[in-house]
Amino acid sequence: MAQKGVQLDRESFSCSICLDLLKDPVAIPCGHSYCMSCIKAHWDGEDQKGIHSCPQCRKTFIPRPVLGKNTMLAALVEQLKKTGLQAAPADHICSVHGEVMKIFCRTDQKCICYLCLMEDHKGHDTVSAAAERTERQRELEGSRQQIQQRIQDAEKDVKLLQQQLEAIHRSADKTEEHSQKTFTQLIRLLQKRSSDVKQQIRSQQEAEGSRVKELQEKLEQEITELKRKDAELQQLSHTEDHSQFLHSWPSVSALRGATHSSSIQIRPLRHFEDVTAAVSELRDKLQDILREEWANISLRVAEVDVLLSEPEPTSRAGFLRYSCEITLDPNTAHTWLLLSEGNRKVSFMFPHQSYSDHPDRFTGWSQVLSRESLTGRCYWEVEWRGRGVGVAVAYKNISRAGWTECGFGSNDKSWSLECYSNSYTFRYNSMETSISGPRASRVGVYLDHRAGILSFYSVSGTMTLLHRVQTTFTQPLCAGIWLYSSPGSSAEFV
Repeated sequence: MAQKGVQLDRESFSCSICLDLLKDPVAIPCGHSYCMSCIKAHWDGEDQKGIHSCPQCRKTFIPRPVLGKNTMLAALVEQLKKTGLQAAPADHICSVHGEVMKIFCRTDQKCICYLCLMEDHKGHDTVSAAAERTERQRELEGSRQQIQQRIQDAEKDVKLLQQQLEAIHRSADKTEEHSQKTFTQLIRLLQKRSSDVKQQIRSQQEAEGSRVKELQEKLEQEITELKRKDAELQQLSHTEDHSQFLHSWPSVSALRGATHSSSIQIRPLRHFEDVTAAVSELRDKLQDILREEWANISLRVAEVDVLLSEPEPTSRAGFLRYSCEITLDPNTAHTWLLLSEGNRKVSFMFPHQSYSDHPDRFTGWSQVLSRESLTGRCYWEVEWRGRGVGVAVAYKNISRAGWTECGFGSNDKSWSLECYSNSYTFRYNSMETSISGPRASRVGVYLDHRAGILSFYSVSGTMTLLHRVQTTFTQPLCAGIWLYSSPGSSAEFV
């Protein structure tokens, strides 16, 4: 135990650079001590950087500290030398020969003594331990410089990200305030228009009611007068005296004033139904505008991205993080298609469905588009059955008529993976690509709108990539389904 205590004391008075007892010991500002010559040589190598550091704690100093001999520490080292324990610590003495290991064998990458050099390490590439330490020290400093540079770069990136985060918060707050103000103005405008319509309706109601009431009162007066006249005539008709009858007839035969009933022309009853229809038409137009513009707004929101897009997921669980619910728009469905399951399933049916006319309805191909406009990162899956199904995405302004113009994959406004019983075909702008892959009744679709990535997967026990598209999307997209013209063909968003 006593030997171990002395050994620890010796290590406490050793230079961490040369690993020997301190010679002309100096203490630098951080408190660590070194041989005067060792620390000078170390700092000489750092002069070009202009920053000097402690080899142990890495603390840096600007400018280079002035060194002075630590006389108390020097006295303690001299006292330690007088104890007679001048040999190196136990783990620096060769276990075979008991000699100090001042040689480094590069062949075996270990420290050896001079006797080892004459025996087991004869002919090996060897240098002095001090020389090897100097070279490794240079490598160490180079590594430290690289690490410090990476730290500085990372700190710059952290600062940049913090600035970006603050800018995002400011922009989001400002945009939210502006959008709220704009929507409030729109709401107030609609409320004012609603109030104006209400006032006009009531004013017209009052005006028309007054006219009807006035005429009604005149007619009632006329009825009273006519009834009085009728009574007079009835009384005269019962007069038995011929002379009296003839005498009174001229005074009662003439009617006082013209009647009004013959001049009244009642138009077909319309009331305010035309107003109701006009307001409903305005509502439909506003809904269409809001639906179209909302997709544009959503696209702009999704484009707010200061970092690179996240990599495409590698597992189904990863894809499902971006899962979105898709419903089909009945106004776009071809008359051969029947929607069900809350407009999530489409089936090919004979005869034609009795859909009302609509400008969004496909008339050339048995196709249907989703109600939702897709931006950002989205994932969905389609379960299909039948002879053939096309799983597609398309811009909403794709043509609804014709063949090339509206067919999914037949133009530059749509991309389609056609699934058949034993094959896959990808189609874009009338260009076909045969796809090999495992046959499955479920297809997964991954969309990264901003990055311009569209991927189709075969989904069964595992996910297998069938085809990937890298392009630039210029508008929000809609999910689409094309069904082979055969009863039994169906597709469902699951």
